[in-house]
Amino acid sequence: MTTEVTRLTVEELAALMKKAAGVTVDPQDLRARADAPFADFGLDSLGLLGIVGELENRHGRALPTDAERSKSPRAFLDLVNGALTTGA
Repeated sequence: MTTEVTRLTVEELAALMKKAAGVTVDPQDLRARADAPFADFGLDSLGLLGIVGELENRHGRALPTDAERSKSPRAFLDLVNGALTTGA
């Protein structure tokens, strides 16, 4: 049996930002400004914590604690996708 590894996309991150924190961001804007701080998009640490919780529930495992302290969309996606692909 093979397990399909799911990577979090920019589009999914934008949807999670809306769902978990009520912050509406165009995925193209997230992609274009991937290294900008989350605060520039209106997302605070509590919103990011909500996103981490949603992902942990979805995947049935804890994410690295660094995920909730990620400063930018790119850093968050890199960390989360690294954890999902390695199972860490």
